[in-house]
Amino acid sequence: MKKVNVASIVGGFDIVCDDIASDKSISHRCAMFSLLSDKPSTIRNYLQAEDTLNSLKIASMLGASVIQDESNITIIPPSHLEEADDVLDCGNAGTGMRLYCGLLAGVDGAFVLTGDKYLRSRPMKRVVEPLRSIGAKIDGRKNGNQAPLFIRGGTLKAFRYHSPIDSAQVKSAMILAALKADGISYYKENLLSRDHTERMLRGMGAKLEVNNDGWIEIHPLHKPLDPLDITVPSDPSSGFFFAVAAAIIPDAKVHLKNITLNPTRIEAYKILERMGADIEYILKEDIYEPIGDIKISYNGKLKAVSVDQNIAWLIDELPALSIAMALAEGKSKVSDAKELRAKESDRISSVLNGLKACGIECVEFEDGYEIIGGTLNQATINSYGDHRIAMSFAIAGLVCGMNIEDVECIDTSFPNFFDILKTITKVS
Repeated sequence: MKKVNVASIVGGFDIVCDDIASDKSISHRCAMFSLLSDKPSTIRNYLQAEDTLNSLKIASMLGASVIQDESNITIIPPSHLEEADDVLDCGNAGTGMRLYCGLLAGVDGAFVLTGDKYLRSRPMKRVVEPLRSIGAKIDGRKNGNQAPLFIRGGTLKAFRYHSPIDSAQVKSAMILAALKADGISYYKENLLSRDHTERMLRGMGAKLEVNNDGWIEIHPLHKPLDPLDITVPSDPSSGFFFAVAAAIIPDAKVHLKNITLNPTRIEAYKILERMGADIEYILKEDIYEPIGDIKISYNGKLKAVSVDQNIAWLIDELPALSIAMALAEGKSKVSDAKELRAKESDRISSVLNGLKACGIECVEFEDGYEIIGGTLNQATINSYGDHRIAMSFAIAGLVCGMNIEDVECIDTSFPNFFDILKTITKVS
């Protein structure tokens, strides 16, 4: 188990980050959605991280030809998806497993999805049960709630499903299943979750419409979709770690380049603004996704904030945002965030255990927590195999120094995280 020590710094920094990891969510979808076309897809700046490379490998195991020149990928889809002769390993990626469930549920054949020990402990019933209700044949440990999952694909029924969970992964799985259904399907969630799936599939020619009541109307495919021709933008969730660094270190500035400015992806930056950070957004293009730059500057001590809206838009950034809360003046509160317990770790417990080890007073709730801002102290942090916990406390280390255990998980999403961090401080 690899450990790192992050040294505290004195004074500010001014860095330009043009090598933030490519967007993980979009990269996963590029690998999968290319299988819905009958022509080669071209993907530039594909994320070269373990999780997304696993999604790409699964596409090849299903019959696609993958031609790779570093981060530039061409995916030539097969005439029909094939049964793989081995299990399909999603690594640590809940996105990979849940979306492939939806994609493969309507494909003739038998498929087994598995992952690492952390992914095999995560709840899958949230996608398995609605897929079963439309005719999917899926089984697994604990009645299909945990991987490995066995899928025997076949004919799916059109559906009208109001999801009790605001989750882009659940929504995407059901949309992919709907494309193979026997009629028009309808999907609704209470709060719009991240919408990369809808944007990308519409760009490929799929017929997805949102009616006045908030139902997404999904028409089944009667012909292959257009291929992708996309440059994957940088990941705002990855960039947010360095945004927090700029917000908590006096005289610090960070310029994040070529980031997706999708409103469902930059909510955490909006919260950081509310806390007092100086943030500027610069739109450069808007094709599949709005893309541009974000500049973050220290603007004095942060103020506490309550977060109870648009939780689905910042679920991945809340661990890093909690570091900002720990250093803010006053008591911050996060609520309606029970979804945090179903991520790579139980992030409510993981975050609070780490903050308490650093001397921060916290209160845990079933759906969130309170953090009373104070002084961070150096501690040894267990990442619980969760890349976002590991990176969040690495950023906290800029203030007080930090020892972090089990950091190999960072390679699943942001392989050059420590390379960028080393431009600010000493990492050993």
